[in-house]
Amino acid sequence: MADNWVMHPYEEQRYVPLMTYQENDNAEVDRENSAPLDHVLPDDILERILSLLPVVSIFRAGAVCKRWNHVVHSKRFLLSFTADLPPQKPWYFMFTGNEDPVGFAYDPILRKWYGFDLPCIETTNWFIASSFGLVCFMDNDNRTRLFVCNPVTKDWTQLTPPLDVMSPDYSALSVSVDRRSRDYTVTLVKTKQVPGDFQRWDLSIHIYDSDTRSWVSPAEEVLVGWRGGDESIICDGVLYCLIYSTGVVNSSETRHALIMYDLNSQSSHMSLFRTSIPVPCSLTCGRLMNLNEKLVMVGGIGKPDRPDIIKGIGIWELHKREWREVSRMPHRYFQGFGEFDDVFASSGTDDLIYIQSYGAPALLVFDMNQKQWKWALKCPVTKRFPLQLFTGFSFEPRLEVIP
Repeated sequence: MADNWVMHPYEEQRYVPLMTYQENDNAEVDRENSAPLDHVLPDDILERILSLLPVVSIFRAGAVCKRWNHVVHSKRFLLSFTADLPPQKPWYFMFTGNEDPVGFAYDPILRKWYGFDLPCIETTNWFIASSFGLVCFMDNDNRTRLFVCNPVTKDWTQLTPPLDVMSPDYSALSVSVDRRSRDYTVTLVKTKQVPGDFQRWDLSIHIYDSDTRSWVSPAEEVLVGWRGGDESIICDGVLYCLIYSTGVVNSSETRHALIMYDLNSQSSHMSLFRTSIPVPCSLTCGRLMNLNEKLVMVGGIGKPDRPDIIKGIGIWELHKREWREVSRMPHRYFQGFGEFDDVFASSGTDDLIYIQSYGAPALLVFDMNQKQWKWALKCPVTKRFPLQLFTGFSFEPRLEVIP
């Protein structure tokens, strides 16, 4: 009998039968007394095995059979799947430039593009913000339709807009998800010109809390010579927003500045403009992002004598109130980005920054840890006509975050 058993290498007290073909050369497996491994594998072991797969593989595993689909979408699996899971490398969703919200999502781990469609929205002309697996959308027409969704699972919910009659000239959308509680905060920074006054702009901050499902509007200020725009981000509990000079542009004037608002205080006593931080150099445009709770800005660097002409693209990180330059895009990568003002989209999560020219589907990736620039795998979309535009945003692919 001892010859028919072998010790399992991973469990000292567990034994599994070993068929002796010398004694059963023509034997067939008794199918009535056997069962597929999937039928005898306990759910907890199956959950642990599936949790080791990449997000894409987990998502596909749910289509194998009813049991796997139930396991992948069970609350117990989602909790165990995220117990010790570090932040995922962000995907980049690229719009193809048409009116439909379909495109391709780039996975930097497997270096693959996936055909992808977004829930909730009908066109690509929407405001978009993302945080920890959730993406927030707001329509660009009336700016009253707000959605929060998980683009991987396609779960979504619609938010009631803040009770505000002002139709803004400019809006900046941000979202931040608490990684422990899964509660999220949505902020809207609205700017509207004071009637008949080209130098004065009303700026207001509106905050949505998913826990209370309500909005508050704790801050409002009239900016003189400055206005808000469409660029904001929440980082370590602080809302940052780029503001823009409304004066006549010249070679010595700063065109951008950064204002901040502490979301934990929700006090309207301090002037927003007094918190402003100048940008590190003359910029044609700026993109804000939260990388591991550090504020990072990607900006187009303007020429000294022509601030509306972009001569390069740089990356800076904010330390307290000072900017530290991280890197500048090498010239061989910068070629093809164009010259005038806003010529690129950029977003990032974790330690990756994506930069994409509006005029081409090529995607450039910068690794903050390794300080390396490299092109992503070529997107499968093709440019159909010379003036076709492309844009996109990044998001962290997660299965367990529910809007």
